[in-house]
Parts: sequence; C-alpha cells; structure tokens
Amino acid sequence: MTFASTWADLAPVGRAPDGGYRRFAWTSEDHVLREWFAGEASARGLDLTTDRAGNQWAWWGDPDVTPGVVTGSHLDSVPGGGAFDGPLGVVSGFAALDALRAKGVAPRRPLGIAHFVDEEGARFGVACAGSRLITGALDADRARGLRDADGVTMGEALQRAGRDPHALGRDDETLRRVASFVELHVEQGRGLVHTGDAVGVGRMIWPHGRWRVELRGEANHAGTTPLADRRDPMLDLAAFIAHVRRAADDAGALATVGKLHVDPNGVNAIPSQVTAWLDVRAEDESAVRAVLAALRDYAPAEESWTPVTLLDSDLADVVAGALTDPPRLGTGAGHDAGILAAAGVPTAMLFVRNPSGISHAPGEDADEADCLAGIDALATVLERLLT
Repeated sequence: MTFASTWADLAPVGRAPDGGYRRFAWTSEDHVLREWFAGEASARGLDLTTDRAGNQWAWWGDPDVTPGVVTGSHLDSVPGGGAFDGPLGVVSGFAALDALRAKGVAPRRPLGIAHFVDEEGARFGVACAGSRLITGALDADRARGLRDADGVTMGEALQRAGRDPHALGRDDETLRRVASFVELHVEQGRGLVHTGDAVGVGRMIWPHGRWRVELRGEANHAGTTPLADRRDPMLDLAAFIAHVRRAADDAGALATVGKLHVDPNGVNAIPSQVTAWLDVRAEDESAVRAVLAALRDYAPAEESWTPVTLLDSDLADVVAGALTDPPRLGTGAGHDAGILAAAGVPTAMLFVRNPSGISHAPGEDADEADCLAGIDALATVLERLLT
C-alpha cells in the first residue's frame, strides 16, 4: 500500500465532473467513505470501533488498556469542495502507520486513526458535529433536531443510515482512550507558499462562528405588483450583505454570507422570506463581536461558536522537533483538533503546503512531494509519542 494508491482509491467518491466534491454526512457517498475507511483498517489488521456519534476509530493496540496517540481527520466536504481538506489527514494517518511498521517501530502505547463525521457541517449547519457531540459541546437533542435543506432532521438521516439517533451524546469512554491527538491538514491559504516550507506547525485556531438571519417580506406576483408596493426581502438581503462587508472591513475580520434559503424560490414570485447564514472569523474575538454588534438590528441567531483555541505548546514543540525550523501558523479554519483541544485533549496540527492557496473549491491542491513530506513528519512525530 502506498500513498498514491490509497489516495487513488478514495479520490472518485463524491467527485463531480468539474472536480469538486459533494460528500455530505449520512448520505450514500458518506456510506462509501465509511466502507473505504473500514476496508483500510481491515487491510492493516486494525481494530475498528465506532463511537456514539458515528465517528470511526482504527486502532493498532488496545486503548482500553493504555490511552493512545491518535491522528486522522474527516472525509466529508462542503458543496463543491476540494479533494484534500480532511481526506489528506486520514490517508496520511494510514500511510504514517505503514511507515512505522516498515521501520519496525514497537509502540509502547496504541496508535489510533480517526475519521470524524460531519466536520464541515455542510448538511446540517453545525461544523465539527462529530467531535462536538462526543465532547458534549453539541447537545444531543439539538443535534437530532437539526434540519438539512430538504427538511430532513439529523435524527431521521441517522435512522435512514442504520444508526440509532438516541445513541448521540457525550462519549467519555471514547475520550478516555485518547491521550493526545495530532491532525495533519492541507493548509487553507498561502502561508507556507510564502515561507517556502512544505510543512508547518499549527499554533492556534481563530475564534469563529455561524449565525442565521431571517429577512421577512410579502409574497406577491412578479408581473403585477408595482415596485412601490413591494415588500421584497431580497432587497434587504442585498443591504445586509453590503453591511456585513463594511462591518468586517472596519473590524479587521472575515465575514461571509455563503448560504441562502429563499421562500418560495420562484422566478416569477416575490419572496416572502429569505434566510441567510453568516460566518464570521478573526484572529481576535473582539473583532468578531464588533461585526455582530454592527449587525445587531438584523438579530442574528447563533448556530455555532468556537472560541480561540491555543493548541498544546508542549505537543507543538514535539511536532516542530520533527522538522527543521518550521513556521508556526495560526488558522482561520475550524478543525476537529480545535474541538478536542477545547475539551482538554492535548492536541497539535501539521499543515501541508497548498500551492494554489485555494480551499473549499476544486482548485484546492497539494503536490505529492509535499504530501510525502507531511507523512514523513507525521510518522516522526508519532514515533516520538509512541516510544
């Protein structure tokens, strides 16, 4: 098994003709991804477990005897997402384990590879749902009631996928098995392009959150209603988006309106209501709060919030020791690593250079040589933690 062959097996799942991916939680594509992960675990003789949220764990050794070192990431995507965001970390975890075995490493503690479900939150709106559920950061009742664009609840989706929605909840048994977590991820920017490094070390994850805004109008006929008589929420939406951009610029934050629901969504109908979802991130929480303060007249309703996450400095030093003077990067992208870190798990991150700097889109990229450098670094880190 090589990185190239393992990557090639995974690459076609959920890929559209334009090269983008649609891998949503608890769909047919997700089922294939779960089967792929189980197959990779089986091919290596690893013990496969599934936690209360449906996250998969492939273990080399018994974590019930001694808590283990875990690596891995997620396999789901945003709509039209790139190939590397998430899957690179999972494939690299298997490849690093292969490298350790080939080297004859005899670990003193177990090694786990994790596949977290619904990290992107593309279907139900809450990012890192799999890790939030097992750490208790996402309430199980709330999770079961989350709805996708077709009105299907997460509880219903789980049931259709053959899982028990009532099993959701904090999973202390799973958390006890994790002594530390090291996530490898493609960089979602051009920091490493600018430094000239193939691999960097995570320093912190910016505070970030998602909010919902409801803009109400009056449904009416597009061909018979005079402009002066219209109550068109699409005009309010245009003003809102412009206001978001100004507020973010003033605060030094990043803010995006990237998802909408228009009712009734007809070409010849004035909408009765528009729902817009707002994403705000910044290096400092005060900047995020400044954006929300500027938008308070729109009454944004919080759907998820993650405070600033400082990754474990001692573990970061171990990771940095596997490289030669690596850059230490902050990131505005959320990760399961951040959720585990907030729950008290010692956590570190490795980033692999992305020559395009593009993420959440088909142009997301990583050279094979850089991916192999990331695997080498990950294997070195894991060896130091395991022996």
